[in-house]
Amino acid sequence: MKMFFALAAIILAFSMTACNADQNSDVQNNTSSGFQQISAPVSESLSSEENGSSSENVSEEDTDTVSDSKSNILIVYFTAAENSGVDAVASASVVTVDGTAKGVSQAIADMIAEKTGGDMFSIRTSVVYPAGIGELIDYVAVEQKNGDLPEITTHIEGLDSYDTVFIGFPIWWYDMPQIMYTFFNEYDFSGKKIIPFTVHNGSRLSGTPAKIAELEPDADVIQDGFTVSIQSAADAAEDVAKWLEELGY
Repeated sequence: MKMFFALAAIILAFSMTACNADQNSDVQNNTSSGFQQISAPVSESLSSEENGSSSENVSEEDTDTVSDSKSNILIVYFTAAENSGVDAVASASVVTVDGTAKGVSQAIADMIAEKTGGDMFSIRTSVVYPAGIGELIDYVAVEQKNGDLPEITTHIEGLDSYDTVFIGFPIWWYDMPQIMYTFFNEYDFSGKKIIPFTVHNGSRLSGTPAKIAELEPDADVIQDGFTVSIQSAADAAEDVAKWLEELGY
């Protein structure tokens, strides 16, 4: 009888190990007119990559942040790489850092988290962005023209515990992605410091700090946000550290 239970335990352990095996998928990043096109293999769970910091990265769909840490800094980012279906990740910005492909906004967020120890939050949307370069560009243009406000499927818990919020996103057609307007409609950042950061293909901040200040008039919005081109983002850690030092972090 003891031998029977021992054999059953071994079989169960083997089954659990097999179920936890990682699965990878191909990614095609599509960019034009402010979008950078790159094709690279990338994990389906881009936002779950270890970033080497003490920050908590919570970005699975339909889940909230868990504010277990003592940090008063939150790092919010949006990247199309985490919002484009199961079998492929279509992104306006994908970069490879230390052999790992990830959305550029996430890459910069990781660098900020490493220096500040802040918690991380990925904005997810119900929109499934198209994979083709032309289709993605057309979709974003129509979304902006119509003033669409995509639904957010992840939500921040415990926002009151943070007094500084870094917020990053790509510049699409010289503006924030429409999902960011949904985001600022959903949350009140009164009394908090908002520090924007953007990734771009030539548009830099594109006046977005001023737009955020209009949307969050009772927040302290830092106008000197960090911005980096998609092409330079993989090597931006030193520039990010210098910028943070100038801000006092």
